[in-house]
Amino acid sequence: MDLDLQIRSLIDKAPPDGSTPQILEAIAPALVLIAQQLQHLEYSILQSVDESWAIVVLSNLKQPGREKKVIYAFPTFQDASSAAAAGGDRVRPVPLPVTHILFQMIALEGLDSIVFFENPGNQEVGTEIPRQQVQDLINLYLQQYRSAPPPDIA
Repeated sequence: MDLDLQIRSLIDKAPPDGSTPQILEAIAPALVLIAQQLQHLEYSILQSVDESWAIVVLSNLKQPGREKKVIYAFPTFQDASSAAAAGGDRVRPVPLPVTHILFQMIALEGLDSIVFFENPGNQEVGTEIPRQQVQDLINLYLQQYRSAPPPDIA
């Protein structure tokens, strides 16, 4: 599914509460801008049985006590399945469109970033997208949306 269809899917699945679809429409360029920096349209993440995303806590060897909470996004279902096998039966891989992953990450309190592995079979190098970067860009588009004059209905 290309990025435009991914955004349309997000908007179509938004609750029809009178504002969420319009807000999604407003922040869509931010999600697309970040997604275009990545190599794949879909990644697989690990999800627990209660459908929460598997968060990995990374420790900094040079700064004991400093931790980072990340989610890994795998370029193929097979890569995610291999990682899930290491976790036993507690997690399972779930393929998701990249824009949906980026959108969901802003709702995950305490999450620092998502590491998108770009090369199948290689989990040594990834592209880290900090949650704050996504949040800041979305806030920029939200400010523009909120400051835009209301549509002229007359």
